[in-house]
Amino acid sequence: MSTETPWSSESLFPDLMRDDVFRIETKRLWLRWPRVQDAAQMARQANDAEIADLTGVLPHPYPSGEAERSVFESRKNNALGAHLFFAITPRRAPDTFMGRISSRALGNGRCSLGYWLGRDHWEQGFATEAAQAVIDAIFTYTSMKEIEAGARVINPASRQVLEKCGFQYVGADMMQLPQLAGPVPVDNFRLSRTVWACLKGWRSPVVESSEKMLAAQAC
Repeated sequence: MSTETPWSSESLFPDLMRDDVFRIETKRLWLRWPRVQDAAQMARQANDAEIADLTGVLPHPYPSGEAERSVFESRKNNALGAHLFFAITPRRAPDTFMGRISSRALGNGRCSLGYWLGRDHWEQGFATEAAQAVIDAIFTYTSMKEIEAGARVINPASRQVLEKCGFQYVGADMMQLPQLAGPVPVDNFRLSRTVWACLKGWRSPVVESSEKMLAAQAC
């Protein structure tokens, strides 16, 4: 679960992403626009005191009607193009809501990344898989130069997700998060388009079979 950065009204996403048929598929996940049908599952997953504390953006107890409001706002802002909110769902069961991942325009060629997963889906690599997919989409379909993200210092799991995605630590700061009483220390991270391009250029080594190696030695 990561924190979310204040946003601007700058249009970020192209028309392709501003239609609710747009989705991103990964090996295990299907990232799609949130739907009204997600509200009950969203409310159940979000009504977790630890998630609320780790993110600082979810209210606790989670109010009645908040999920429906969140879905409506997410869809509206997706259509405007300044935000991108995805429901994280299993690829084989895309009606099952697991959590949310989002990006917001910050201005000056920058955007933010935020995410949370319900407790049922922790420690399985889903957050990293979803984050990598959204990062790829941002740098592929937009002209963004940098993506920013933050994690509370009490949230090492979120820091690990960001580091696995190539984010570089740029320092700590005090941030006022919507659902917390006062400013809290947050670790800040940044991923540039240049670093992303280098990471995407890596290739796994090709492992030759023992038979092929023996054949080559015999020649």
